[in-house]
Amino acid sequence: MSTTTETTRSYDLGTGNWKAGVLGGVAGSAVMGALMLAMNPPTLAVAIPSLYALAPPPNPAAGLAVHLAHGAVFGVVFAGLARLANADSPGTLLGLGIGWGIATWAVFAALVMPVWLGAVGSPASPPFPNFAPPSLLWHVVFGVVLGGVYALTADRL
Repeated sequence: MSTTTETTRSYDLGTGNWKAGVLGGVAGSAVMGALMLAMNPPTLAVAIPSLYALAPPPNPAAGLAVHLAHGAVFGVVFAGLARLANADSPGTLLGLGIGWGIATWAVFAALVMPVWLGAVGSPASPPFPNFAPPSLLWHVVFGVVLGGVYALTADRL
């Protein structure tokens, strides 16, 4: 007589709370978009939509839509980083959000975006590299909002 025993295991793939990441990323990019409109409207109205051939003419609505989509994607990546770093306290998540905002500025805004805009022939193509201080401010604010919203919602969604 033989006996068979089955064991069920669940594995945590370390993705964090992606829904809280999307919500935080969209909220952060919305606040960042408002700052861009207040401080340098062509960034949102021409440069960002130009990434996907949606400008010129200046199109702030298209720029905001693209920017919110980027924020959602970066929010999901943030959720994975938060899980990987075992970050669960509000202060740690806020710090991680600030660090992620700075990283997105240094890599995507300062390095990737100028190359991409140059490749598509955008009239808003900045110099390479483009380590612009206003953009750093915008990305830090993005990270603060992202980390804060994530901290408030990760256990609720």
